[in-house]
Amino acid sequence: MRVLIAEDQLLLRDGLTRMLTAYDLDVVAAVDDGSRLAEALVSVRPDVAVVDVRLPPTFTDEGLRATIAARLRAPGLPVLILSQYVERLYARELLSDRAGAVGYLLKDRVGDVRQFIDAIHQVAAGGTVMDPEVVTQLLRRRDPVDTLTPRERDVLRLMAEGRSNAGIAAHMVVTEKAVSNHINALFAKLDLPPSSNHHHRRVLAVLTYLDQ
Repeated sequence: MRVLIAEDQLLLRDGLTRMLTAYDLDVVAAVDDGSRLAEALVSVRPDVAVVDVRLPPTFTDEGLRATIAARLRAPGLPVLILSQYVERLYARELLSDRAGAVGYLLKDRVGDVRQFIDAIHQVAAGGTVMDPEVVTQLLRRRDPVDTLTPRERDVLRLMAEGRSNAGIAAHMVVTEKAVSNHINALFAKLDLPPSSNHHHRRVLAVLTYLDQ
């Protein structure tokens, strides 16, 4: 089985390589940053990729975003996500892909080598592997829009109508700086990653509002 590893920490990357090799898995590529990952996934086409969520340059969610981008180009590309955290926004998008062949494990699970290797084989075979803690966090149903102040909700509503910052400011009779501050605050409350492109975050915020 051909495996691609995406992990920025040299010791962990080397440890994963040695572990997988010991179980007769062939590590055909290893990358250490998000900018190279999406292209590597498509060009190498591994039987399964083991991907850390937080990669350079910003160490936020590059691994998940690169994986989603690669699976748009190569549907069903098998990927097992590893993370110390549950990145809820992109985890939902990845795990809702009906093509399957995805997994999401917390890094603590790597200590159970047999279980980890089994997870790799399941994902490579087209299955879905979910860490119990990931399931618990994704099932929490609190609507993040409920955490917004009335002013922030007004800004988000006007964003959903397609208005620019200047248009929102004119409608609310406030400065564009005030609008920008409200938008940054609602981005944080909606748990939209600060590393994402500004336009992309704006679209995701609107989608969250429309999904109520």
